[in-house]
Amino acid sequence: MSQCLNPDCLQTNSDNAQFCQKCGDKLRLRERYWAKYILGEGGFGRTFLAVDEDKPSKPPCVIKQFLPQAQGTESIQKASELFAQEAQRLEELGKHSQIPELFAYFTSDNRQYLVQEFIDGQNLQTELEQNGVFKESQIRELLQDLLTVLQFVHNNQVIHRDIKPENIIRRNADKKLVLVDFGAAKYIKPVQRSVTGTVIGSAEYCAPEQSMGKPKFISDLYSLGVTCLHLLTQVSPFELYDVMEAEWAWRDFLNGNSVSDELGSILDRLIEPKPKSRYQSVAEVLNCFQPSSPQISVPSSPTPNFTPISPPVVPFSKQVTPSRYQRLEALLKGGKWREADEETGKVMCQVAGREEERCLNTESIDNFPCEDLRAIDQLWIKYSKGRFGFSVQKRIYQSLGGTREYDEEIWQKFGDRVGWRRKWRLYYKDWDFTSKAPQGHLPSLWVLGWWGDWVWWVEKDLVRLFSRVETCRM
Repeated sequence: MSQCLNPDCLQTNSDNAQFCQKCGDKLRLRERYWAKYILGEGGFGRTFLAVDEDKPSKPPCVIKQFLPQAQGTESIQKASELFAQEAQRLEELGKHSQIPELFAYFTSDNRQYLVQEFIDGQNLQTELEQNGVFKESQIRELLQDLLTVLQFVHNNQVIHRDIKPENIIRRNADKKLVLVDFGAAKYIKPVQRSVTGTVIGSAEYCAPEQSMGKPKFISDLYSLGVTCLHLLTQVSPFELYDVMEAEWAWRDFLNGNSVSDELGSILDRLIEPKPKSRYQSVAEVLNCFQPSSPQISVPSSPTPNFTPISPPVVPFSKQVTPSRYQRLEALLKGGKWREADEETGKVMCQVAGREEERCLNTESIDNFPCEDLRAIDQLWIKYSKGRFGFSVQKRIYQSLGGTREYDEEIWQKFGDRVGWRRKWRLYYKDWDFTSKAPQGHLPSLWVLGWWGDWVWWVEKDLVRLFSRVETCRM
């Protein structure tokens, strides 16, 4: 089958078709590459599995289509620049056997495309979900294998900025780890030690200085360390950090998975929040892995000398204190979902300065502090075990094709998926305030508007809130 690349069509056609049977667009890019099906999509565009017709073996390849969901000329221009930079980075870095090779970069029908090597294998997130948590020996092999790739990247003056399990693929052919998705990568001039710029990367794995828009080479080491914690525990990095106690608690989530003091110390230093206290280079980390190093296993409970570490997110603003969320955490911890939902609305109105109105408006949604949005979201995710939260709702909405532009059909599908519709809308009393509610059912977001006991929020405001969640890198 052949997939139409027109973003307004995406019709599936027969293999021998030259033009789309629905919209009439040509199905071959440069008379050479044709897409078979969509592999994935995100904020910058879609990725397709494709075939290279110019080569006798007709090998598979990957087409990345630039299709930003950003709004405004400036945002789209920035996204376009990042897409072009990804092509440039891949051309330089694709010489390494564990980084996808760039085959082509061009514009067709006023849309940007890059074509790159297809890596046949599974990413580590999929591997984790299928096989369970990684053992210490697997984490050691991962670090030693991937650190050499990262050293090559850094030697070429590039910061990856988005290291996470989804961007590490174990290649089927040789079981080597391949580092992919350089869409967030940043080139650093040799005279610079860090760079100030756009905040980019996945919040769960993002180093504090990168979250502040000032990434360093060692920010990648931090993300790699957090990746290892997730693979050891199969728990979201957000949940591994106790927001109210302001400390990491990853050892509490090992559930019998033994980790030696030596590896534990390496991981602790990788995720040090202060850049000066972290490993200063890839070589320094590699030096810790000596063949003769003893590997003594210890129980999964916290060690007596464990030092609390700061979270992998932007810290609270000066106007925000953890005490603001003590009642919310207590309610969530006790499984009092309705009370927690109501407390969430009250806290959000307090943060936005709209306590009297008891609801948010367009301006307050667009400017809602990311620190507060993250703090509330992390508490919901932690105590619902990933079932409820703003970021959960946003991911479901995007998985249905939702963007920053309101679409009634997609919105109705979303409402059905999370259980927010019964013919149309629910009375607040009809909400399911139990842990068995559909994924994404809570928070109810009544804070965006209600009348008596009738939740009547404007769908466009909800889409706007999801856009804010995306902006805050959640």
